[in-house]
Amino acid sequence: MTQKERMEAGLVYDAADGEIEKEQTKCLELLYEYNATRPTEQEKRKNLLKKMFGSIGEGCYIEPPFRANWGGKNCFFEELVYANFNLTLVDDGNIYVGAKTMFGPNVCVATANHPINVELREKMLQYNKDVHIGRCVWIGANTVIVPGVTIGDNSVIGAGSVVTKDIPENVVAYGNPCRVVREIGERDREFFYKDEKIDWECLKNLEPAFGHAK
Repeated sequence: MTQKERMEAGLVYDAADGEIEKEQTKCLELLYEYNATRPTEQEKRKNLLKKMFGSIGEGCYIEPPFRANWGGKNCFFEELVYANFNLTLVDDGNIYVGAKTMFGPNVCVATANHPINVELREKMLQYNKDVHIGRCVWIGANTVIVPGVTIGDNSVIGAGSVVTKDIPENVVAYGNPCRVVREIGERDREFFYKDEKIDWECLKNLEPAFGHAK
C-alpha cells in the first residue's frame, strides 16, 4: 500500500512522501493564484474555485485570504456556501459542506491529526478523518472544528467555539468544548436579536441568496 493509499484510507501515513508532496504542490499553486486575485476579478475567482475544489456548487463565495492544505481539492461544497476572511481548511481528509452554510472570519476546519504516540510523532506521521457540515449551518468567527466531527443541518455554532464532538441539527451550540445550549424554536421566528423583532413584511421578497455571490 502506497503512502497516498494509506492517506486516502484514513490510516497513519507519511505526509512528506514524494508522490503526495508533488500533487499537493500543484494544488497550492492554484491556491496562491486565487489569493492573488483582485476584488474586481470575481469571474476569475469563480473559475479558479472550480479547478481547486473536489466539487463546488453555484454561487459559492470565499473571501481571500483563504488557506487549505490541498487548496480545496478534498473539499466538496454544495451551492451558495459563503466564507468570510481567513477560512482555513486542513483538507488532507475530505470536508463536506451543505448548501447555504456560512463561515465567519478566522474559522478553521481540520481533518488532519497526529498520533498521541511519541514514536510516530517523531517520524512526523499523521492521519485524517473526514468532517461533515450540513446545510444552512452558521459557524461563528474563530471557531475550530476538529477531525471526524459532523454538524447537523440548520445549526448555529457560536463564535470562538471548539467543536470536538458531533452537533445535531436545529440547535444553537457554543463553548470550549462546544456543547448544545438550546434547540432552535418558534421564538427564533419572531426575534432576531434579544427582544428585537424580525420585520417579515419588509424581508419577504428578498432572494434567499448572497448578493455578491451571484
